[in-house]
Amino acid sequence: MSQQRKLIGNSASMLLNRLTQGIATFVLSAAIARTLGAYALGQYLLAISYYYIFVSITSQGFKTLFTREIARDPDATPVYLVSGTLLQLLVSLVGYAAMVVIIYLLPYSRDTSILCCVIGFTAIPFALSNITESIFQAREQMHSIALATVPVYILRLIVMLWMMQARHQIIDVGIILVISETLILAIEWLMLVKIVPPQWQIDRDFMWNIIKTAKTLFATEGLGMIAAKIDVLILSLLGSEVLIGLYGSVMQLLQPYTIVSNSLNLAAFPRMSKAVDLGRDIQRQEAENTIITLLCIGLPFSIGTIFYGKDLLLLIYQNRDFSQAAVILNLMCISMTIATFSQTFGYVLIANGLEKFNLIEVAITTTVGGLSGIFFITKYQLMGAVFMSLIMATTNFSVLGAAVHQRIFPLRILRILRLPLLISGLMAIVFLLLQTMQLNFLLTLSLAVCAYAILVAAVMVHELGGIDRVRQSIVNLRS
Repeated sequence: MSQQRKLIGNSASMLLNRLTQGIATFVLSAAIARTLGAYALGQYLLAISYYYIFVSITSQGFKTLFTREIARDPDATPVYLVSGTLLQLLVSLVGYAAMVVIIYLLPYSRDTSILCCVIGFTAIPFALSNITESIFQAREQMHSIALATVPVYILRLIVMLWMMQARHQIIDVGIILVISETLILAIEWLMLVKIVPPQWQIDRDFMWNIIKTAKTLFATEGLGMIAAKIDVLILSLLGSEVLIGLYGSVMQLLQPYTIVSNSLNLAAFPRMSKAVDLGRDIQRQEAENTIITLLCIGLPFSIGTIFYGKDLLLLIYQNRDFSQAAVILNLMCISMTIATFSQTFGYVLIANGLEKFNLIEVAITTTVGGLSGIFFITKYQLMGAVFMSLIMATTNFSVLGAAVHQRIFPLRILRILRLPLLISGLMAIVFLLLQTMQLNFLLTLSLAVCAYAILVAAVMVHELGGIDRVRQSIVNLRS
């Protein structure tokens, strides 16, 4: 039961961290759209896209590798902390320099290029904090990450909102982003050195071996993020910042689900890594439970956007220009649902040391996405980006799903879909009833959320064997 409590605690901590980050990003994007307009939102989302691409290329491979290796060999943590941090710093500086050169070679306006460079600098402190967070994650102390990040995220959002109300420009938002990530890095280091005494010695052999070991993960994470952001990049080159703003307004509505998905998979990853030696049935159960949980959230939301997508966009952005993205929101929910499977597949493969399949997948997906994006975006502009996203999601799912099925285990599809489809079907009935009542949208949204919570609770109690068994399980968890 202690392991179960730890998993619940770690999942909650990661969820709190990612959800706070996601909500803050969502609120900030909405505020930029309301205060500064679609053009400024497009600038911000383009700059954030470059930031995510280069931070993934320069650091995510290290984070995944360090988490896996420290979970298996905790005694090596001091070496990873010092030598790993120095290696990360060197790689990040090279990556940032490359990003600046690329941005100024592309045909962006001067103010857009400057914003991309300012926000892109955030990749350096963020990458360094990835090292400390990989140690916390490997030690299954995710609460430490939440303690360091959540207060800063909240404070950062407050300062940014105040600055925009005071008529500051979007560049000032970028500067605050750099300062806040540097603050998070300092807090995490102060917390970590209290429990992990640093080994103040540079291990060059260790650093070289890490580079050789992580090269596949580097390529996988980098190409994966390029694949995730290639729609925005192609829109920026073939469209405009305004189109990016409209497209990004939809993507921001999906951010909370993306954050929940990332958090749950990250929390389960150490257990997946340890379960490699315990048998594939245990791994399959971990993966299936993760997918079921996410689908129980994602599918009802997708159905809700069919009924109220336009109202939701108007509520959030308070600008009728954004309401035209309702159809795009409906279609992007399909991509989101497909990605639920793909993300878990990726972590399963890495846990089994089969990250080469992740690399193969991102190479194929990026190529397919880039070619289809050039064709569809040139011809259909905003809707073309949606078609591109659907094609990439399907490619991603097909390649990773085939690798997991052939090399590790087959999924039990009926077991996975039964609960999500049941909850989604019941919510569809709720949405139909609410639509006939023609209530105020805020009241409708509140009633829908309450109905969802009641339905999920009732279904889960039934699945767990009734209220008595649930009560007994809670007692066992506390003991």
